[in-house]
Amino acid sequence: MFSHVVIFWTVPSDPNATDQVVANARKYLPSIPGILSFHVGRMSQSHRSVVEQSYQVGLNIQFETKQAQDIYQDHPQHLEFVEKGKGLWTKVVVYDFE
Repeated sequence: MFSHVVIFWTVPSDPNATDQVVANARKYLPSIPGILSFHVGRMSQSHRSVVEQSYQVGLNIQFETKQAQDIYQDHPQHLEFVEKGKGLWTKVVVYDFE
């Protein structure tokens, strides 16, 4: 199993940026071959101090192998997601792990 977690900080001046990143992810990413599990959503508020709450969107995709994730990175739908969305976020952090 290989997990690909992406955290997005959206453009604060665009009140629709968060919803658009979520919508774009749902439109372009889940049908890419090799994805076993796909989840995208808005940051969830928590009273716990250990929970990171400065971001707006989280994306969690699981693949069977790292090689499947490598193929996903160059897939045209993933590239289109990045191209359509890059103006909607100010920062992106990626966590990949096996």
